[in-house]
Amino acid sequence: MKWTTAKAVVLLPAAATIYVPGLILWVLADTPGALSPAEPNQFRFWIGIAMALDGLVVTAWTMTLFDRIGKGTPAPWAPPEKLVVLGPYRHVRNPMNSGMLLILGAEALLFGSWHLAGWMCVFFAVCAIYFPFYEEPGLERRFGEPYRQYRASVPRWIPRIRPWEGP
Repeated sequence: MKWTTAKAVVLLPAAATIYVPGLILWVLADTPGALSPAEPNQFRFWIGIAMALDGLVVTAWTMTLFDRIGKGTPAPWAPPEKLVVLGPYRHVRNPMNSGMLLILGAEALLFGSWHLAGWMCVFFAVCAIYFPFYEEPGLERRFGEPYRQYRASVPRWIPRIRPWEGP
């Protein structure tokens, strides 16, 4: 893994899925009802584990595609040089964030924390504002017509069943 990719992972996905949830749990640990960890005999434990694994796989897959195919990172300081429309990107435009939302949902279930569920909602709200108003116009400027075709064919958040074949 290149240094720029490693830096992007440590600063962006890890901040949203490790540092902020850890801080929330640390600050609110002594408040009533802050934590109710799931146990292996509970259904939510296994749902949380499945969500966490799925989220990790999707996030790692998309980071790898950005590095190998796009020749960049999801970070604004080292954006991809090429438009990435392979793998999970054929189904949804923001699979990395979908993977991170799965991880955050898993953490909320596993720790039994409404505070972490709230953080997941805040994270989604920030993404829902950031992408259409900042990232997508930037992608359109950088990649032009290929990105416009992709955006018109692949949904932002809800995955399409059949993968987009592209031009």
